[in-house]
Amino acid sequence: MLERKLGVLEDGEMACCGISMAQCHALVEIGRAGSISLVDLATLLNLDNSTMSRTVNNLVNNSMVERQLDPNDRRYITIRLTQQGLEQFHGIESGMGEYFMKIYDAIPKESRSKVLESLQILLKAVADSDCCS
Repeated sequence: MLERKLGVLEDGEMACCGISMAQCHALVEIGRAGSISLVDLATLLNLDNSTMSRTVNNLVNNSMVERQLDPNDRRYITIRLTQQGLEQFHGIESGMGEYFMKIYDAIPKESRSKVLESLQILLKAVADSDCCS
């Protein structure tokens, strides 16, 4: 049941303005960083470099991000948002903030601390578990 409910959040309500969840996560992290290398972005999102590269390629093809060569080291490439990507990023940030605030407000006040504590326990359990072992 938990797996299905979490899947609904990822595939349904949290579908990200016409882009995949992977692209959404990448877009948000690039927006928060301002400019970031592919390797650093992959590390931040806990993805391998080839998966991150494909995700970034899709964002480049959708005019959401651009790659820039470092003027001091042409082997080093950074990724940053385009104007279109920046607008999408701001929309995602404000939309998700409103979305989670609605969820939080729907929880009875006397239960909020219990829910937050339970979420922390769940997040730790997820972080400590390997789905493929």
